[in-house]
Amino acid sequence: MHIFVAIAFILILSSLASALYFMMTDKGKTKRMVWSLAMRVGLSISLFLFILFAHWMGWIQTSGIPIGR
Repeated sequence: MHIFVAIAFILILSSLASALYFMMTDKGKTKRMVWSLAMRVGLSISLFLFILFAHWMGWIQTSGIPIGR
């Protein structure tokens, strides 16, 4: 589970880096930056939903730290 989350996080960061690269090189002539940012949002939402699903299935557990401490 830890490896999957780490890989997803690396993919999210690489998508963000590619959007920065496309912003600097394309100068707004193509839509590659928009697609990269849209892919980043999609990956982030997918990762969040997967973590919620994994918690619901019991694959991961909460830390047990009380809120407010």
